[in-house]
Amino acid sequence: MTDRRGLLIILSSPSGAGKSTLARRLMAWDPTIRFSVSATTRAPRPGEVDGEHYHFLDEARFKTLVKEGGMLEHAHVFGNFYGSPKAAVQEAIDQGQDVLFDIDWQGAQQIRNSALGQHTLSIFLLPPSIRELHRRLRERGQDSDEVIAKRMQKSWDEISHWDGYDFVLVNEDLDATEAKLRAILTAARLRRSQQPDLTDHVRALQAEFEEMP
Repeated sequence: MTDRRGLLIILSSPSGAGKSTLARRLMAWDPTIRFSVSATTRAPRPGEVDGEHYHFLDEARFKTLVKEGGMLEHAHVFGNFYGSPKAAVQEAIDQGQDVLFDIDWQGAQQIRNSALGQHTLSIFLLPPSIRELHRRLRERGQDSDEVIAKRMQKSWDEISHWDGYDFVLVNEDLDATEAKLRAILTAARLRRSQQPDLTDHVRALQAEFEEMP
């Protein structure tokens, strides 16, 4: 048996397509999957814990990490910086732990182009229809009509980047989509790039073969 490296699992979708629900289901199915804790320069909100909800950094420290290559991806959103620290992710995948990222297409592109790009598994979730997407956003009851309208306006820009992902699933039924996610992850864990001891094993087989009479 060979040990494996962990995967950087990127899950993206427009708001309302079921990304958060499916991420929770995936981690419930396999509790060893870690959720990537992002870094941000914004101030903590009431109840937020440093290192659990976010890594809260000042702007100078954040920019230093970016300059030194310490962020897998980063973005400037509404006056604050957000990013995925590289060190914790590197440590996790070296230990064979998968890390789950809930990020948009721009962050996904940065991670695929990073030093850890070969270990990424990117999945995009599509809604069955735009009407259904709008219905789901309204039924969540979390946002005002104004916020829902903004999310809908942004959704097409996000959907237009569907073809930059390894896998694309239409999330019409949560159970069926979850089953597909499990199958994709199970297969991706067996990639050659995720099995660091495979080359040595093949060499041992070759040496054994050559020693046979």
